[in-house]
Amino acid sequence: MADYDVQYDKDKGDWGAKRAGAGKAAGRYDTQAKAHDAAVGFASRSGGGEVRDHRKDNNQIRNTDTVGKQDPFPPKG
Repeated sequence: MADYDVQYDKDKGDWGAKRAGAGKAAGRYDTQAKAHDAAVGFASRSGGGEVRDHRKDNNQIRNTDTVGKQDPFPPKG
């Protein structure tokens, strides 16, 4: 299982899908949506994990998706 972060790179001007703890991004994309979709694919092929989308302006986590494993905190309702 692997977790991935989708973050904006101000130096390169694009979005990266980066495995948690890795030094480099697994892929670079024009939009956050493309980077998110790629990160979901990477996480599902590695057996599941979390995909965290970060804000472009301050890099705070704005959304988290659980991929390929049971969500430990499912939404109510």
